[in-house]
Amino acid sequence: MPEPAGAPVPAVTPERVLAGLALLVPIVAMLWVSSYDKPDPAVAGMPFFYWYQLLWVPVSAVFTVAAYLLINRDEKARKAARNGGAR
Repeated sequence: MPEPAGAPVPAVTPERVLAGLALLVPIVAMLWVSSYDKPDPAVAGMPFFYWYQLLWVPVSAVFTVAAYLLINRDEKARKAARNGGAR
């Protein structure tokens, strides 16, 4: 669908960059194994290696929700820009 004449909407926006970074943080944290490949400090008898990974499950969900909200906000702004600022 071609865009109507008017101000072009940039492909890269701050919201999209922040959303990408929000999705990248948990990936990098989990792939950097040497940062958490150790037994201490243990929590309730569970080695650091395991509870650190389990901690990232809800943290990753928070980052994913933040990325979703940023993209949703960007899409609304793009739609408003395409419609000439009318909401």
